[in-house]
Amino acid sequence: MKEGIHPEYHKIKAVCACGNEVELGSVMSEIKVEICSACHPFFTGKQKLVDTAGRIEKFKQRYAKHYAKMEEKKG
Repeated sequence: MKEGIHPEYHKIKAVCACGNEVELGSVMSEIKVEICSACHPFFTGKQKLVDTAGRIEKFKQRYAKHYAKMEEKKG
């Protein structure tokens, strides 16, 4: 390897907004992240479930007249 052309490698702690710290190696002096595996919903299993039943009912109410007219034309 050539001397003086490679960046300096540091052992640092990457800090998340939730306060979690992970030790790793990097050429950067410090790393700050917004979300990590300790607070991300996919990894924690605390995902918010979307109420699809309420959305479907709202759609049906909105287009109820349209569907009624369609049924009248058929019958």
